[in-house]
Amino acid sequence: MKIYITGASGFVGTNFISDTPEFEHVQVDLLNIKLENFSFRNADCVLHLAALVHQMKGAPQEEYFRINSDLAYETALKAKNEGVKHFILMSTIKVYGESTFEISWNEESECNPQDDYGKSKLEAEKRISELSDNDFVVSIIRSPMIYGKNVKGNMLSLVKLIEKFPALPFKNIENKRSIVYIKNLTALFKQLILNPQTGIFLASDAKPISTSYLVEKISKRLKKKTRFFHLNKFFLFFFKKIFPQKIERLWGNLEIDASKSFSKLNFTPPHTTEEGINDMLDWYLTQKK
Repeated sequence: MKIYITGASGFVGTNFISDTPEFEHVQVDLLNIKLENFSFRNADCVLHLAALVHQMKGAPQEEYFRINSDLAYETALKAKNEGVKHFILMSTIKVYGESTFEISWNEESECNPQDDYGKSKLEAEKRISELSDNDFVVSIIRSPMIYGKNVKGNMLSLVKLIEKFPALPFKNIENKRSIVYIKNLTALFKQLILNPQTGIFLASDAKPISTSYLVEKISKRLKKKTRFFHLNKFFLFFFKKIFPQKIERLWGNLEIDASKSFSKLNFTPPHTTEEGINDMLDWYLTQKK
């Protein structure tokens, strides 16, 4: 099968290419090639990974919607007009919001995105879903934080934090956060490509984990004797006022229930979270050397 991939040079794209040697991969660089100068006519499936994600220095709202909604829709429309049968849009769990409370999110949960990234992705989902028909299958993947070999962003920052400091306030954090190992995500893509289905699908590891579990596993693999201590409610409240998003990611819940997606696709994540963490840290230690 010939799979055309936008955003192929990114974290997800490079791992997908290396994990699926049975496919013929065609990389589509939307930064340097205008859509009108490109053809999808030979594609069995278009995997749209190109996106503007959260920018540390910020980005205009218009830029998020131009790239994540307008460009995604134009790509899907061109693919449909040129006879492509299957289009996969990589979306995000942030279309639901930032945190869960007593109830986990599933495919039917109400969407309430809080930032421009989540809002632009939700708009793209709605616009592209309207293109779906009997001849054009649209699959949408909503993913939580992805980790694994070549990881960047928040997960890499956490690893470096644990490596640098001998004591950290991450003891007894009993939250629930869903994450997905990159090889579980690429396996989900493969299953969906081989068995095209229209709809929204959630990606995740088999079960959520706590922040304490994550940091302890990282510390152990790094062979760091990090002392974890409990942060009392006063200091937690204080830091949450100053760093609300960072505190929420570490102490808050973000739990998704992907059981319906897995059942519909006859899919079971092939790797455990511990395997994923170990693989990520083996890569990290190799890079340091």
